[in-house]
Amino acid sequence: MRSLLKYLKGDSVIWVITLIMLAFSLVSVYSFVPILVKIEGGSPFKYLFKHLIYVLIGIGVMYWVHKKDPKYVSQLSKFGFYLAVALLIFTFFFGTKVNDAGRWVRIPFVGLTFQSSDFAKLAIIVYLSRLLIKKKDVLNKWKGGFWPVVIPVLVICGLIVKDNFSTAALLFAICLTIMFLGRVPFLKLASIVGGGIALLMFAVLLHKAAPELNLLPRLETWENRITNQMEDDKDVIVNAQSLNAKLAIYNGSILGQGVGDGQLKEYLPEAYADFYYSSFVEEFGLISAFVLVLLYLILLYRIMRIGMKSDNMFETYVCIGIGILMLTQASVNMLVCTGVFPVTGQNMPLLAMGGSALIMTCLALGIVQSIASKQTEKKGKKEEVEENEIAVA
Repeated sequence: MRSLLKYLKGDSVIWVITLIMLAFSLVSVYSFVPILVKIEGGSPFKYLFKHLIYVLIGIGVMYWVHKKDPKYVSQLSKFGFYLAVALLIFTFFFGTKVNDAGRWVRIPFVGLTFQSSDFAKLAIIVYLSRLLIKKKDVLNKWKGGFWPVVIPVLVICGLIVKDNFSTAALLFAICLTIMFLGRVPFLKLASIVGGGIALLMFAVLLHKAAPELNLLPRLETWENRITNQMEDDKDVIVNAQSLNAKLAIYNGSILGQGVGDGQLKEYLPEAYADFYYSSFVEEFGLISAFVLVLLYLILLYRIMRIGMKSDNMFETYVCIGIGILMLTQASVNMLVCTGVFPVTGQNMPLLAMGGSALIMTCLALGIVQSIASKQTEKKGKKEEVEENEIAVA
């Protein structure tokens, strides 16, 4: 590992955790895909090979990005935002549907799919960080500062919410957090939250009054998930996946059933993604689950540490946004599997099977590592200057 790390810049702890998780994801994905084999056919090796390709692409993206100067991330952030909007609009009209949600874009010729919201999440965090720096002196003004910062967030979240309410809500909350840290006036943020709630209620009422408009096609699904969460012990059939997820955690006990020996994963429709944590605990146990949580917390700490050490506020905001995004996704997956949250589609970063989510996570970590690499170079140059001054003296 040490011989490998000498070729990698940035934070070595982040590199080690990332590589360990990606390597472990190959084992867990191979073990957790029996349900996918039953539904779509093929063999576990087929999905393992597909996931391996995504892992290699993710590592390559992270390595390539971490060698670039983070100033280029800021310069390309506006282009990234417009590209995200274009992808979301394309998905809105021509997206491929999976589980009644049109969130995916099918890549021609290769047969792979890409979830445009995965790119949009990172794009808006980076672009928002740039806007907060650009408008920092006029954030108290509605027209010149506040609206130019908020409108891009509303556009991205508005385009995502139709088919993925949980992602839109989480992303909106993360952006509000970044804006609060960026010293956007609290009363203005509160007004946006109130306006957003009112707009959502209006959309719900309009959908119910004129269902032929199909304004919120997944509204019934959202309502059922909330209702099922409140009454999960009254209808075993309807709440089968939620109950099986909790039963899998119970079966895992302290040490787990062992790799490949989990039983409930064959009845969880997204054992390799949305219900990853349940499958993980069943096979590896609560002690391993504690280690997993600890790894995510260490990852968050290192990312935040890099952000706090930066003398560039854009880099600080980006690191905070990426760190919160990763921890939030992991936390929601755990809370859904334990029955605290209603069933929703948030997978485990770096571990769950999935192409665009994994690649975008590696891209985000590559940005963090480029910032860390810049700090290391600055520190090295400073120490070199100090040594030269001492030598001259």
